[in-house]
Amino acid sequence: MKVTVERAQLLKSLGHVHRVVERRNTIPILGNVLIRAENAKLSLKATDLDLEVTETLPAEIATGGSTTVPAHMFHDIVRKLPDGSQIVLESDGERAVLAIRAGRSRFTLQTLPESDFPDLAAGEMTHSFTLTAADVKRLIDRTQFAISTEETRYYLNGIYLHAAGSAKEQTLRAVATDGHRLAQFDLPLPKSAAGMPGVIVPRKTVGEVQRLIEDNEAEISVELSQGKIRFTLANVVLTSKLIDGTFPDYGRVIPQNNEKELIVDKRDFEAAVDRVSTISSERGRAVKLALSAGKLVLSVVNPDSGSATEELEVDYASDPLDIGFNSRYLLDIAAQIQGDAAVLKLADPGSPTLIQDKANRDALYVLMPMRV
Repeated sequence: MKVTVERAQLLKSLGHVHRVVERRNTIPILGNVLIRAENAKLSLKATDLDLEVTETLPAEIATGGSTTVPAHMFHDIVRKLPDGSQIVLESDGERAVLAIRAGRSRFTLQTLPESDFPDLAAGEMTHSFTLTAADVKRLIDRTQFAISTEETRYYLNGIYLHAAGSAKEQTLRAVATDGHRLAQFDLPLPKSAAGMPGVIVPRKTVGEVQRLIEDNEAEISVELSQGKIRFTLANVVLTSKLIDGTFPDYGRVIPQNNEKELIVDKRDFEAAVDRVSTISSERGRAVKLALSAGKLVLSVVNPDSGSATEELEVDYASDPLDIGFNSRYLLDIAAQIQGDAAVLKLADPGSPTLIQDKANRDALYVLMPMRV
């Protein structure tokens, strides 16, 4: 194999692909990236057996071929080579090394045979549809923060993607929850997604898709089956196993009859929560909301360091109510509200609260209260 490739393009592609590779691997081949040169294109592929990313880039190919080299070391070498340089990759098949040349720099990397490299065979994809990159980004951004990191409840370690809504108006819905909070976001259902199975897309996959999006106008093809999902954007193909589990019936935790309505200025509320939570302990993080007609008092008491209060003018006309929340969770949700005002629908100090953007109801958030 002998290939000449532009450093900037190779670095960008390696940047996408090498992230999938775990730094600690008990199986040596999983630490490598597969390089294949054919038809004036160089393709790079990496996998961790659950997730596989392949990217193709233009290259000048003198001799075709394929090999695998350590992913992180290869990325570091290319990153440190001079900007604008042409990189020559060469292996002769006799020795198990890949030679890398650029200007006066010379490197050789130990290789492992391509035949050892695992293939995450996708099998038959039953449904496929297209979304804009901006829509995929919104699905992820609005819900990702609520994904559970608790490994024992593995079925919550991802975003539940499914068709929802009524026969009149079907939506493509993303839901994530960690038991303390829930995030839900709806988009109009693409026609070809009708009848799709409900799937749980793993946290790592969600993060990689989000990082691959560079152009919000681009189209992303989504294909899925019961066991796998594949995202194709331009010259990158990401294939992932899905979480094999049953997502809980989240509809049961979304409050329907919360009568007390609080409308707050999103920026003022976010800033006030952020300020008073400076006092809160790392472990507790509780902030108390004391509501009365037209007024909200936020307060934090930390026996070890002190206390803080802040008063806001709000739109609230129901009975007085004291309720506590985790300040970090409140800030995470406030960060997702795009409009100027947020609506909180409350019931009592022990029941979940529903939070939405006043201007745009395509996302909703549920937050469990804390004792304060």
